[in-house]
Amino acid sequence: MDAGTLEAAGWASLEVGGFTGFAGAYWWRGAGSEAAIGFIAGEHHGNHIGTVHGGMLMTFADVALGFGVVQALGAPRCATVQLTTQFIATAKLGEFITCRPEVIRQTDQLVFVRGLICVGDKVVASADGIWKVLRSAPG
Repeated sequence: MDAGTLEAAGWASLEVGGFTGFAGAYWWRGAGSEAAIGFIAGEHHGNHIGTVHGGMLMTFADVALGFGVVQALGAPRCATVQLTTQFIATAKLGEFITCRPEVIRQTDQLVFVRGLICVGDKVVASADGIWKVLRSAPG
């Protein structure tokens, strides 16, 4: 999988900074309940057995579900309150890993979201969490 193939399939590069950007690069397509985010597993995402490191899958779960929250609420500031990840299968280096976040419920202050992390039709992890809507900058 490469950038040209992703662009031809309708994916766009997602520019992010900080730690999130360091762990990426990420790709996205769709909107609303059809929004999806993904990344190409590179060598730097690997572990000692040649598969994608579980910590990277957890980071991706945080990024992907947070992306879903931002999409649902119209780009507010938010922060992860709780995140649970279950590992189901391995993902290999070079594979394109995706997640379609699903907002389950939202209140004025909290958003509940879940998603399956997949390589094609194969589920490699599942995640669910709670995000806090921030009305002002943290501090």
